[in-house]
Amino acid sequence: MKLEIKVDPVACDGYGHCAEVAPEIFSLDEWGYPIIRTPMVPPALLAIANLAVKQCPRKALHLAQVVEAPSRRR
Repeated sequence: MKLEIKVDPVACDGYGHCAEVAPEIFSLDEWGYPIIRTPMVPPALLAIANLAVKQCPRKALHLAQVVEAPSRRR
């Protein structure tokens, strides 16, 4: 199972908590809004990503399961 972290840019107010909690995943632009360093969350960072999602004051972060298309055999 692969997970991708996403930011809702409308909900985000640029508090910067995500970058404090998960600097391996987020950096901030000059206004304090998150820039995702790695959209696909590695298993080693899953706990940190979940913590960032839970602690976002505007609930602007989401983890979404990535569905891989089945490969075609010929």
